Amino acid sequence: MVGSVKRRRPAPLVVPSFAKLNLGLEVLGVRQDGYHELRTIFQTFDLRDDVAIRPRPSGVTVTCDDPDVPTDGSNLAVRAAVELQRFVGLARGLEIRITKRIPVGGGLGGGSSNAASVLMALDRAWRLRLGTAGLYPLARRIGADVPFFLFGGTALGLARGDEVYPLRHQVLAHVVVAHLGRPVSTAAVFRRLDERLTPRENSTTIFRFVSRDLEGRALPILSNDLEQAALEEAPDLAEQVGRIRVVLVREGALLATLSGSGSSYFGVFDDPKRARRARAALAAAGFRAFRGQTLSQDRYRRAWARSLGVVTRTRGADQGRSGQHGDHGRQGHPGGRREAEGVRIHRV
Repeated sequence: MVGSVKRRRPAPLVVPSFAKLNLGLEVLGVRQDGYHELRTIFQTFDLRDDVAIRPRPSGVTVTCDDPDVPTDGSNLAVRAAVELQRFVGLARGLEIRITKRIPVGGGLGGGSSNAASVLMALDRAWRLRLGTAGLYPLARRIGADVPFFLFGGTALGLARGDEVYPLRHQVLAHVVVAHLGRPVSTAAVFRRLDERLTPRENSTTIFRFVSRDLEGRALPILSNDLEQAALEEAPDLAEQVGRIRVVLVREGALLATLSGSGSSYFGVFDDPKRARRARAALAAAGFRAFRGQTLSQDRYRRAWARSLGVVTRTRGADQGRSGQHGDHGRQGHPGGRREAEGVRIHRV
């Protein structure tokens, strides 16, 4: 009897999907299109999801090990795949599997990062050779934070946050992030802010930060215009944020603020020992806390290069083909490097 030969499923392509922080965020006013005019300093750090993609006969599906992540067309990773299919005129089926470590609804950009990861991975898998420039317009249509994840590192975000300019000076520091366990509605936070918002075209804090030497002394000038409105929208979180901030400042954080519209609160440190103490103190107080390091644009690119099997020896702000992105490494210690003391500035 001749048995049928069962075809082996192709191995998935697994790529990293890193979290972000907003080191500073200014809301300047409401635009004519109804969105808000923003200035923000984006920063990737080494907390990451894993996104696995595998071909299937038809359709786009997504699964995730976190039940809070939607698995329908509202998932940004699915939207990214569909947008790319339409753009290049391909109807290839796709299976997406997300291993979630970035807290959902914490202001850390997990969904946007997942979407950008799908775009960059499919650019490679489908041999499209669109690169950052070709994927950028698609990313902007999917969500305001998605374009940043095509670049990573330290970057200036303008307009809705979707005009992204990687900075020559890249912040290398230690971060401690406390997640408060529940999302805060971004739309509700902006509505509350709008009640007292006046146009601030001449606000200069973000631009002062960009123009200055970014050593640790520059970080304290940054702040998040959404923090007060977010805590007013979720007053039950205000007491917890107060306790978190006390710990971070006591342990020497150079900057302690909310990321995006929350609810994750973070501190930036120039000393890994202080960061470890802060994380331990927050955990002892019952908070879910993460400790990690920022990722420069160069390390972000090399992470992507390694995940795609691409060897790259170039350094700098290459906006070329997909695969020229960052440093992978084990979570929390990219590349297995020793922790260095001090907030260092890496120039690209």
